[in-house]
Amino acid sequence: MAFHQLCTFETFQQVSGRYGYGENFRDVIEQEFTRIKGITYLDHAAATLYPESVLRDYCRDITSNLYGNPHSHNPSSRLTHDTVDRVRYRVLQHFNTTPEEYSVIFTSGCTAALKLVAESFPWRSHTESQAGSHFCYLTDSHTSVVGMRGLTSSRGVVTQPVSPQELENRAKDEAQVEDVICQTPHLFCYPAQSNFSGRKYPLNHVKGIQARRLYPACAHQGRWFVLLDAASYVSCSPLSLQDCPADFIPISFYKIFGFPTGLGALLVRNDAADILKKTYFGGGTAAAYLSGEDYYVQAANISDRFEDGTVSFLDIIGLNHAFEALYRITGGMHNIQQHTFGLARYTYMLLSSLCHGNGRPVAHIYTEGQFDSPITQGAVLNFNLMDSNGQIIGYSQVDRMANLYNIHVRTGCFCNTGACQSFLGITSQRVKRNLQAGHVCGDNIDIVDGQPTGSVRVSFGYMSTFEDCQKFLNFVAECFVEKPVRVDQERLQELKRAAAASEDSNESPSIKITNGEVYKGDEKKPTEASLKGFQLRDSNSHGVAYTLTNIYIYPIKSCGAYEVHDWPVGPLGLLYDRGWMVVNGNGVCLSQKREPRLCLIRPQVHIRSNKLLLQAPGMDTISVPLENNNHSHTRVCHSKVCGDRVETVDCGDEAASWLSDFLGQPCRLIKQRPDFTREMKKRGRSVCCSATSTSLSLVNEAQYLMISRASVELIQNLMSSRFEHMLLDTQSVISRFRANLVIAGVEPFEEDNWSHLVIGSTQFMVAGHCGRCHMVGIDQDTGSKTKEPLMSLSAYRSGKVITGDVCSFSLYNLSGPQVSFSCHIIQAFRLL
Repeated sequence: MAFHQLCTFETFQQVSGRYGYGENFRDVIEQEFTRIKGITYLDHAAATLYPESVLRDYCRDITSNLYGNPHSHNPSSRLTHDTVDRVRYRVLQHFNTTPEEYSVIFTSGCTAALKLVAESFPWRSHTESQAGSHFCYLTDSHTSVVGMRGLTSSRGVVTQPVSPQELENRAKDEAQVEDVICQTPHLFCYPAQSNFSGRKYPLNHVKGIQARRLYPACAHQGRWFVLLDAASYVSCSPLSLQDCPADFIPISFYKIFGFPTGLGALLVRNDAADILKKTYFGGGTAAAYLSGEDYYVQAANISDRFEDGTVSFLDIIGLNHAFEALYRITGGMHNIQQHTFGLARYTYMLLSSLCHGNGRPVAHIYTEGQFDSPITQGAVLNFNLMDSNGQIIGYSQVDRMANLYNIHVRTGCFCNTGACQSFLGITSQRVKRNLQAGHVCGDNIDIVDGQPTGSVRVSFGYMSTFEDCQKFLNFVAECFVEKPVRVDQERLQELKRAAAASEDSNESPSIKITNGEVYKGDEKKPTEASLKGFQLRDSNSHGVAYTLTNIYIYPIKSCGAYEVHDWPVGPLGLLYDRGWMVVNGNGVCLSQKREPRLCLIRPQVHIRSNKLLLQAPGMDTISVPLENNNHSHTRVCHSKVCGDRVETVDCGDEAASWLSDFLGQPCRLIKQRPDFTREMKKRGRSVCCSATSTSLSLVNEAQYLMISRASVELIQNLMSSRFEHMLLDTQSVISRFRANLVIAGVEPFEEDNWSHLVIGSTQFMVAGHCGRCHMVGIDQDTGSKTKEPLMSLSAYRSGKVITGDVCSFSLYNLSGPQVSFSCHIIQAFRLL
């Protein structure tokens, strides 16, 4: 059976079990989640989506009722107090328990709840007369759990990471007799569900640890408490605290409901609450205290005792509406578990059976089982894709290509280094070496020394659909599978049988480019030299013509290009290149990735008249000054470019109004402050090439971008061979890469091996190849989006469009503002 025949709803129904929550499931999703039309959102384990009715009901509530500070006693405050108490009860009800057994302590999120336990647990250090506490955690734990050891280590507590294998294999068969003498408190933490792989750990481990039947509790006397990290688990699964009486359960509500964010809770078993001892006390937590002496009596109510200051009561009230919508749409967590697991299992079955034309598997899936049951596996699928030679395709490349398809996934190690190391075979020494190589948590360095540093994760939520699975699987087959697409039928049938059974039971060479003449001028001002048709002379070959065919500047970041033929070079690169940018109403930089219509704004720089002209279809032309010497009335703004904080000045209300009208949203034009310095981050081989720092404008990474026509033409031909209807001329493709310098006469991708250029007496170092994102898929003439040329570039590079494998590369000027560019012939020599 062909792959496209398996990507059908009929096949899905054979293996998925329950789907949806009634006949009108599709209609409900279309009504409640209109904002995701055309988007395949598969990052629910990070944050799920809220239905739109929640916000409507919530806004109606808080605009109709007056809610005051719950610490007061007036009518509006009593309304808040009573509503918050109602929500506490509803939280407990959701987890099948009562106020007599558990208390709800609202926090800012799961991490804050974990920190509260770490700070309040009665840790004991080892002495001659008493045993010390143990802080133990499963290695498959979130960073926020492992981070608790930062506090415990300073208190003389033994920290003991436990692998899943140790937990399951090193157990005692019989229950321990209660220790009467030794009451040393110990804490064991484990996730109900791995946020990395979706593996569900047995909930009965809670009682096993508390009764000291399981390792490590069976190896150490004392009183053992269990913290069950349920943040990932409760997003799609029902949790009953009657069956799983953990002492501490931290959760984040946005993982369940999508809204409100910034709100979590610590559920505390009342029998265990008294062991928690606070040192700091805030407003509302005291029964009595004195400011003149060390006298403090804590509040009797457990929630009051630990909620320092005023809780985020409006967010808590929003939680009430989130519960209403969840149960109204789905009927409850059991239905959500069945629905999301069916989607995950179907995706797993097809992805794990998908093969290249040579029979090699397409995906390496990181899982302990085979998605047999929702009891053991959550709606999370973690994997890396492989090429037809069995080599891992870096997760950043998969992410970039997914963006072209409007598919939202998560990549990296997911704040779970332990599971990442275990599944990917990354040793601790390699983690340290990767850091030395420049890889840090959360970046896009996906391959170091040929080995992956992370993976790709897709996860499902209660509003996910079969079409989401279908689009994702077709995306993988279209972009990463060597044709013809094959399916391992034997494996697929094996998985189908298992599913049915489960249902029944329950340094590089360089080039020197040189000319013989430099025009000298006042060093304080940009001066001029020529650059056009230059020639290469290789020591081993006859002359080959090199030509600089185009020079572009982009005055406003992410807006249209302005072609020039004779242009000054300033201290930040080409004068006025990326000197301005557009920000939204919140001061966040707008790029074509967020707002493709930016490319239709065509700025022009008129140096003699000191004007930057703004032009766009259907709009009158306006201007702002290039240089404004009167700074007394300019507003200083702070924004970010590629993670760097930059200082800018606002360009006034006329430009803001013009941009807002054209783009249809509140916008402002800002310019980098003349006295602000932003230094370039040196990378790779360029790090040791210069003892001086390089300053940047509002560019992403480097002062200049260069691109080769020969490389572009190769990609263009590849597009034409892959897609007969793809009619993109060379200039159109070039414009998508938004380069400053366009050269001709080289072999395709010959520039990959260049390390520096010398133009006249001005030396340019290759700062590193420019990693391409899906912005190259935006037609710079219309603003429309296409999947090309990134797909063909990926195909040419064997699926590895990563930093260093692109159609353009970035340069920086070592010689300072000594020349300007125009077009002329120069000589180029390859250095041996």
